[in-house]
Amino acid sequence: MIAARARLRYHRQLGRLAGYRLPEGAFHGAVIETLFSIPYDAFDRPTREQIMAFIKAFVTCKCRESPNCGCPERKFAIEIIELRESGLDHRQISEFLLEEYGIEIYAADILSYLEESVHLLEAIRDVAEQTSIRQVQIRTEDHIEAIEKGIPVSG
Repeated sequence: MIAARARLRYHRQLGRLAGYRLPEGAFHGAVIETLFSIPYDAFDRPTREQIMAFIKAFVTCKCRESPNCGCPERKFAIEIIELRESGLDHRQISEFLLEEYGIEIYAADILSYLEESVHLLEAIRDVAEQTSIRQVQIRTEDHIEAIEKGIPVSG
């Protein structure tokens, strides 16, 4: 999963504040729990803003098991797809995630994830075609085109 490849730029600083070494994964449970337990005034303003943006975009949900419910990882995966469909390429997506949320992820990992997503969508499209579910077939074709060309999906 793509979320497993993401790291927080400030994860070492988080570990120092927590008093123990944290795993590198941005969506690891210990990292997310630490984000909720540290004093934010220990960070500079841009880092505080990235932390707040990260929590707001990926961690807040209404699940009882939050943040260990899988929603943060799903939201992150969706964010990458939506950024691609808005026209950003894999390098620009990597740069955006770093600037906006402090998430470090290699552009090559994003490209690989987008290719995997297209293959999965093609399989869904083929099943929809075989079972005559035209609406699903059309929507998957729209998303495939949007990911491949970086154009927004209509409707």
